[in-house]
Amino acid sequence: MPDEIRAPQKPSGITEDAVLNGRIRLRQPVAGYRAGMDAALLAAACDANTGERVIEAGCGVGGALLAAASRRPDARFVGLERDPAAADLARGNVVLNALRDRVEIIGGDVEQGFRALDLPVFDAVISNPPFFDDPGALRAPAPEKSGAWMADGGLAAWTAFCLKAVREGGTITLIHRADRLADILALLAPKAGSFKIRPVAPFADAPAKRVIVRAIKTGKAPLMLLPPLVLHDREGSGHSAQAEAILRGEAGLEWN
Repeated sequence: MPDEIRAPQKPSGITEDAVLNGRIRLRQPVAGYRAGMDAALLAAACDANTGERVIEAGCGVGGALLAAASRRPDARFVGLERDPAAADLARGNVVLNALRDRVEIIGGDVEQGFRALDLPVFDAVISNPPFFDDPGALRAPAPEKSGAWMADGGLAAWTAFCLKAVREGGTITLIHRADRLADILALLAPKAGSFKIRPVAPFADAPAKRVIVRAIKTGKAPLMLLPPLVLHDREGSGHSAQAEAILRGEAGLEWN
């Protein structure tokens, strides 16, 4: 029987949402961390080529991972997740979307390092690291969201994992808070370069709240600051035309 028939029944407290204009079905908790715009942008930024292997550090229920796999049908993907409940949902989502031939979910902790996984290095790594590493910097999130928002080992642990996870010449793609850009560059710069930075702004006349950073391990090209992605138009209540096209899977985020 096809994978869709063998997909597990949807548990209570779980929603099933359509992603990429219905190309991906995503089951995720009502109360826990839910994949949103950041996951969509990370998936759109993945530019894996035919035959390449991609790992996502901290894949959650698979929102970015499965969208990236849908966008890049000739690449193979591995999602790493330390939370058993999220990993189980991600595995169910892989089956639900008939992607078991190209997508695998494994349990593991980024903060234990890439070598602890005993895997060969990948061609690319994508990640949306937890945005905070200081519990005193903001009101504590709900317990079911704390793992997605708080990085116990800090941003340094996540960048170190990414650097070890890819081969020389491999790509590292991160989405994070714009105010951590300097930290991201400093942590990656000893072993990566050829940085390309895409600011993400809520409006054309507002400061960027997010950055998508792409680096190449051992890359030497000069840093490039790309035009910003603007998510909303002041005149309307919805997304900008570019953001809407990305959410629908009709456009990606180009690095050229």
